[in-house]
Amino acid sequence: MSLRIAAAIAAHLSGALLTEQSTTAHAPAEHMAAELASQPQTWARAAELRAEQAQLPARGARIAVVGCGTSWFIAQSYAWLRESGGHGETDAFAASEAFVDRGYDAVVALSRSGTTTEVLQLVGELRDRVRTIGIIGDESSPLVDLADTAVTLPFADERSVVQTRFATTALALFRASLGEDLTGAIADAERAVAEELPAVLTDAEQYTFLGRDWAVGLAHEAALKMREASQSWTESYPSMEYRHGPIAIAAPGRVTWQFGEAPEGLDTDVAATGAHFEAGRLDPMAELVRAQRVALARARAKGLDPDSPRNLTRSVILDA
Repeated sequence: MSLRIAAAIAAHLSGALLTEQSTTAHAPAEHMAAELASQPQTWARAAELRAEQAQLPARGARIAVVGCGTSWFIAQSYAWLRESGGHGETDAFAASEAFVDRGYDAVVALSRSGTTTEVLQLVGELRDRVRTIGIIGDESSPLVDLADTAVTLPFADERSVVQTRFATTALALFRASLGEDLTGAIADAERAVAEELPAVLTDAEQYTFLGRDWAVGLAHEAALKMREASQSWTESYPSMEYRHGPIAIAAPGRVTWQFGEAPEGLDTDVAATGAHFEAGRLDPMAELVRAQRVALARARAKGLDPDSPRNLTRSVILDA
């Protein structure tokens, strides 16, 4: 990490710590609950950000999208939607494993905190070589100045360590930029926030999340949320890969949860194992909201704090 980037992170963290110390005494115990419930509103707001959407790569541009953890999974979904929609070749990489010397017209870097070490290193290395576009939650973070173009979504930033609304709001921005009408997705999110969760989901022993096409990234993200917030045993796969080994784990008291349309016959195959097959009927982003709620419910039942999960911090910042 360059000294300039390290200094910027240090200054940012110092200010963030003072803010946190001045507000935590009166902060609610579970920010995650309020943040995930606000997603219909933040998606609608992102859908209206026409100027910000216009700053994303133009149709025909060849791009890479990078991120870490949750942001990597959202990058996968955006990449599939953009390329399959005819907007241009689009690759998705974990920032630490990105192959960016491929003649890309631009690299989109997604980061809620704007302080993640691997993202800052990559964007710094690309400076003056490839146009970089940062999609960032914290508008005061170092990534804002480091990227050539910064699209900030402070209204979707979060206090909880476990990400919910920033990730999906960024994807809502991406989808809207590709010309999608998000009215149906927002209505589904309202339903996902309000409906009662069945015990077969909240009380399961194990979960496997599946998706096809752009929902594969969301299936991976759902599994991550369950692990982070509630320390649950979760796995995730592309739907068509599930029968190539992972279905061996299916059993009574366990859940196989499909995001989007399921492959033909998969529900029957899962039923034969005794596991519960949850056929997601909502827009896959809204199904992710349901999974976030299950993760929160399980965390509460276990007496865990989903705002401060064990071994995790808001941003992974490595020593220089």
